[in-house]
Amino acid sequence: QVQLVESGGGLVQPGGSLRLSCAASGFTFGSYSHAWVRQAPGKGLEWVSDIDGEGGRTYVADSVKGRFTISRDNGKNTLYLQMNDLKPEDTAVYFCAKDGGDQYGRSYFEYDYWGQGTQVTVSS
Repeated sequence: QVQLVESGGGLVQPGGSLRLSCAASGFTFGSYSHAWVRQAPGKGLEWVSDIDGEGGRTYVADSVKGRFTISRDNGKNTLYLQMNDLKPEDTAVYFCAKDGGDQYGRSYFEYDYWGQGTQVTVSS
């Protein structure tokens, strides 16, 4: 079955960096685009970034542009989110999600499987 398992979250000071990972299994990882989505305490889901199946095209929310970078290693079935210059407002649970579109890796921004999430806390 499809599984997405995030890791790499933690407590970091403002201005610090973290790299999140999402290990995928149960499907052909490289055939689908994927995304990172976050949920801050008491708020709804916020889409953060998306990457197509081959990793050649990425999309980033304005709130994290220039600070966060999405990438993937299809040989390792792993999705990444490099987060730099973290701010307290980045505090959230971060989820990776698989796109529910076709198997050609295009981004449809409609996600059918989600991981359990990893907590990121930015605080001094």
